[in-house]
Amino acid sequence: MTKAIFTGSFDPFTMGHLDILKRAASLFDSVTVGVLENGEKHTAFNAEERCALIARVIEEEAFQNVRVEAFTGLAVELAKRTGSDCMLRGLRDAGDLPYEQRMERLNLHLAPDIQTVYMAASPAYAHISSSAVKEICALGGKLEGLVPAPIQISIAERLIKR
Repeated sequence: MTKAIFTGSFDPFTMGHLDILKRAASLFDSVTVGVLENGEKHTAFNAEERCALIARVIEEEAFQNVRVEAFTGLAVELAKRTGSDCMLRGLRDAGDLPYEQRMERLNLHLAPDIQTVYMAASPAYAHISSSAVKEICALGGKLEGLVPAPIQISIAERLIKR
């Protein structure tokens, strides 16, 4: 059985994240979306809220092999705890690769038996980032096509209030 974790802050979860998750769900027996809970990072949504938003998307998409959970600390520890064989990382463009490769080397040092799998963003979503979504929404822009439909209203309500 091949298990993967897909980790990130997901603040908020975007169509790019969903694209990677859909493809991963078809490749792996199970995928755990690991929502990083980092007290030092100022997020628009706390980890519990981000998990709830992602859970709504998982339900709407009717994923049978995907679950979400918050975690603190090292991603390799989440991988070990969930029995995952690999860590999935999405790449928007070539600029993401150097950082991800450094993280892969560190993770291999910590857990040599857990592999990193890179998945390139689909061209339709490669331009979307969580930070861009927050900025667009804060300035009154529309979220359609940027974040999954089931969570657009929740995201807009939170970001407009900021």
